[in-house]
Formats: sequence, structure tokens, C-alpha cells
Amino acid sequence: MEQPEQNLVTNAEQNAVTDTRLPEPLIRQPAEPVGTGKLIFDVKNVSIYYSSFKAVTEVTMPIYENEITAFIGSSGSGKSTVLRAFNRMNDLVPGSRLEGEMSYRGADLYGRDVSPIAVRRRIGMVFQKPNPFPKSIYDNVAYGPRINGERNKKKLDEIVERSLRSAALWDEVKNRLGNSGLALSGGQAQRLCIARTIAVEPDVVLMDEPASALDPISTGAIEDLMRELKSKYTIVIVTHNMQQATRVSDRTAFFYVLTDTKSDTRTGVLVEYGATKQIFEDPQDSRTQAYVTGRMG
Repeated sequence: MEQPEQNLVTNAEQNAVTDTRLPEPLIRQPAEPVGTGKLIFDVKNVSIYYSSFKAVTEVTMPIYENEITAFIGSSGSGKSTVLRAFNRMNDLVPGSRLEGEMSYRGADLYGRDVSPIAVRRRIGMVFQKPNPFPKSIYDNVAYGPRINGERNKKKLDEIVERSLRSAALWDEVKNRLGNSGLALSGGQAQRLCIARTIAVEPDVVLMDEPASALDPISTGAIEDLMRELKSKYTIVIVTHNMQQATRVSDRTAFFYVLTDTKSDTRTGVLVEYGATKQIFEDPQDSRTQAYVTGRMG
């Protein structure tokens, strides 16, 4: 990265195992996993609100460099809400606020001097539904570098080719870069969106169910791509596909819905977090076990 990491989000850039004989705790605070790489995100006791509604409560987890971390759990359990907190996309929702601590490479993501725009330059996002811009394939990928000030045609050509190659799409589109990105198939369009995201050289790529709308072959291509990209990027993915989580992720976080029958409200909570193999083969919480074995949806 061109800018020192400690300055990357300032306004200057605007432009323990529970005894099984006891009742299951309502919220199990996960033991902090030991990471093999650098700590990218450190999340401590984070709760997220939309106005007075508490969408997620007391999430604690570390996210490590060059790993794929998967968020699993039923609908309404807060997976996407937590994912969007990493690059402050929730800020775009009126009335949203975050309590607790969330840091990125040691910098407070929600500090007063933090620029959400600068955050999103470093932490890119790929959404559930492929959303190419109504522009050419070339212009889709070149869009980010251009708005960041790149005007040199040769440099843009290099960025576009490198990004499309990294997204495993270059060979399929290199002879039609002037064609509309909207004309691509679903799987190709999603890879174009990934190319567009990595064209600005982010540090982290967030993916919110990136393959849920795709056929099995395209899903396999996206999964292969994620495994390749993690050598360069830290990836956090939300998925409802537990098999996908086992195939691609290094760590898995299981989210659960707490229901308050009196107020008829639902709040998401992180129940268990650890190495993917442990979560699926030796879960420590009965709710995790019920979910990964299909006994709870």
C-alpha cells in the first residue's frame, strides 16, 4: 500500500469449554483462536443497532491475515450486519450505530478521525447479486483506479489485465473488453465484480453470499478463485452453504438468533468461533452442533 497503515483511515484521505452437565449459556463468549498470521480485525464486545433495534449483540472475534473466515447461521442472525461493519457500510443506513471496539490493523475503525471512504478503499466488498456497472468490461475494472486519480492509459491497461487475470476472467473476455459488463453470464459478472474490487488493491475483500445466485459450475469457479486470492488478500465471507464453508474457509463463525417473545424482537449473537475443522467436527456448543448437522435451520 502506498500510504502507511497507521494513517490509512484518517480524514486526510477523505478525498473455555462449558461443563456439559450445566445448561447451555445464552451467549457463549468464544475463546480467542490462536492465529498463525497478523491480526487484521480485532472485534471486542461489539453490538450493532438500527435506531433502537439491537441487531447484533456482544460479538468478539479476531480476524487474521491471508485467511478465509466464513460466517454461517440462519437468516436474521446478524452475519451480514457484522460483515458490513468491517467496512462501515452500515453507516449508510439511517440510525445505525456500533457499540464496543472494532479495530483494523490496530486503528479504531469507528474513531472520530476515521474516513469511511478511506476504509472502503482498503476493505472492498462483493455483494450477493452480481452488480456490474452499465459500462464496458474495461471501464468496470478501470472505474476504481480512475476515481482514485489514475489517468495513464498504459497503467490502466495493466491494472485491467492484472485484475481480470486475478479474477480468472481475462481469457474469457480479453477480446471483448469494450462490450457491456451487463452482457456477461452470472458467474462471469460476479468475477467481473471481484476484478473491479481488487483493481484498487484493497487489503481485505468482504463477500456477502457471492455464489448464492450462481449455478454449481460458477460456484465452483468462485470458490477456486477465493482460495487463490487469499494469498494476497484477507477474505471474510457470509454463506448459507455449509459445504462451501468447509471447502474454502480456514475459520468459521456460527451466528444464532436470540428471540425475545415479549417484545417480538430477534437479535443476532456469535455463538462459536474457531478453526473450520473444529466447528464442523467438534463443535463445543449444542446449538452449533444442531446447525452443522442439519437439526436446526
